Parts: sequence; C-alpha cells; structure tokens
Amino acid sequence: MTKKLFAVVTLMLAGFTMAGLVQAQAEEKAATLKIEKPWTRVTPPGAKVAAGFVTITNTGSEPDRLVGATASLSKHVEVHEMSMKDGVMRMQEVADGIEIAPGATIVLKPGGYHMMFLELSASPKVGEPVKGTLKFAKAGELPVVFAVAPLGAKSIDSGGKMTGSQKEDEMDHGSHHMKH
Repeated sequence: MTKKLFAVVTLMLAGFTMAGLVQAQAEEKAATLKIEKPWTRVTPPGAKVAAGFVTITNTGSEPDRLVGATASLSKHVEVHEMSMKDGVMRMQEVADGIEIAPGATIVLKPGGYHMMFLELSASPKVGEPVKGTLKFAKAGELPVVFAVAPLGAKSIDSGGKMTGSQKEDEMDHGSHHMKH
C-alpha cells in the first residue's frame, strides 16, 4: 500500500512539475513580445464589424507570427491588410498572419494591417474597454484590453488620446460590411 501511495504521489508531483515547466516556457515566449497601444473605435449605428489596432515588438531572438485574435464583442476576428491596386483600396484577410522578425516592430493601424472584429454582438463604446486576446504561432494566446476611441479616430498617442477624423474612418471601413 505504501509503495502504491508513493508511486501516486510521485506521479502527481511529476505532473505538477511538467505543468509548471510548460507554463514557464509559455511565459518566456510571451515575454519576448511587447504589446503596446491596443485600441479600437466606436462604430456607426448598425455596423456589424469593427477594426482593432496594436503595436507589437519582438524582443526575442526568433520570429513569431500574429495569426489571429479574439474580442469579447465579436464572434470572430481576422487579421487583414489594406492595399492599393490599380487606384482602388482593397482589404483582404492575411491567411497566414503577420510575421514579426526578431527585433522588429509591426504597427496595425488604419489603412494598413489591422484586425477585423466580425459579427459584433455590441458596438464598442468610449470608456468601455474591450477584452480580448492576440494569438501568436509561438507565444500562444496573450490577453489584451483594447481602449475604445471615438468614431473616426486615426490613432492613439502615448498619452492615450485619440486623433483623426470621421471621414478617414468611413474611407477605411465604411463599406466593409457588404463583403461579409
């Protein structure tokens, strides 16, 4: 009986040690990514999509890749890219995500790479942060809280103030809901 009890306790301790090791490795990978200024903005009434923005710096020695995200007010989130082709602004999902090389910083912002919050269950409201996660190929899921800017904001500065105009917001995403 004592040998069985010893074996069970030994297996339990080994399990806790392995779980702790896995957690420590995940925290180490996450520590190589610096997440700054996650934000979104208020949407027009009835909108079913919103955009999310963030700055990510890879301080590690290996590349990682932003492959997805979640947002509490959205059924699903896609990583998108806006580009100009033949004088027409186009937006499309980046199926493989965005690579972040060692030492590199990527900025998801209006008019470029961004996240699309699809099938909104509620509209973002100024003063009510949106909880979510950023999903990385190596670092896994990292929690994030998106600040909410007024309709039309172009950016968020280091002091948390929003800048921009409503006209640019309409140009960036005003017709996107027709595609989904």
